[in-house]
Amino acid sequence: MQWYDWIFWVICVIIIVLSLLQGGKSEGASGAITGGGLNVFVKTKERGSELIVSYLTLGFGIVFLFLALLSSVLGVGGGSDSSGVTADDSVTTAINLITNFLF
Repeated sequence: MQWYDWIFWVICVIIIVLSLLQGGKSEGASGAITGGGLNVFVKTKERGSELIVSYLTLGFGIVFLFLALLSSVLGVGGGSDSSGVTADDSVTTAINLITNFLF
């Protein structure tokens, strides 16, 4: 495993912990069955620690996305594989996909 794989695993654990720390916004499974959780899309403001945990989850989610792309691109290796695709071709393809998605 490379260094970015270890960082990737640490980020995964942090996202799981932050997701578990977030408070529930509905009544749970019983509210889903009985229809009591209809106020799911009501605009509620997060304050204090809930807001910080929400921002941290978003930030680590973005880092997770870019590390997943980095791991995918760098995991190809330096040479060519059995299909004849080189690492440079993979990097170019990944950059094109990202720029097409963003712009």
